[in-house]
Amino acid sequence: MIHEWSRGEYTISTDRARLDLNLVHQFLAGSYWAEGIPASVVRRSIEHSLVFGLYRGAQQLGFARVITDYATFAYLADVFVVEGARGAGLGTWLIEVIIKHPELQGLRRWMLATRDAHGLYRKVGFSELSRPERFMERHFPDIYTRGGAAEIKEG
Repeated sequence: MIHEWSRGEYTISTDRARLDLNLVHQFLAGSYWAEGIPASVVRRSIEHSLVFGLYRGAQQLGFARVITDYATFAYLADVFVVEGARGAGLGTWLIEVIIKHPELQGLRRWMLATRDAHGLYRKVGFSELSRPERFMERHFPDIYTRGGAAEIKEG
């Protein structure tokens, strides 16, 4: 089910068809967390996530996605607002909309990773891991730049 929220001239929508895939890919490929990510991987990640596009009219200004089982866990990823639209509270609004999404209520755990937006996420209830010693990861930070993420053939 597609959901939409409006605030003044801005809209947040979960409609995948509205996404500007070129904008999303371009931003993510230049980001510190997904540098060099192939377009096919971005498309696949969108297909398998609950996505949120931020718009002024038809122009996309931001994006985020949630990887979730809709029952117990959600991972917030790939959050961004384009440079020219920052400073108007749109990032905070985007995160508030996401955590209030009707299909994401009652989850036991939400997680995310950030290098520099801790203040934004604290505003909506995120905090550092209370028991970091319980968490483990497999991390391949240069997978996109060393050719480890195979391009999916369209067909």
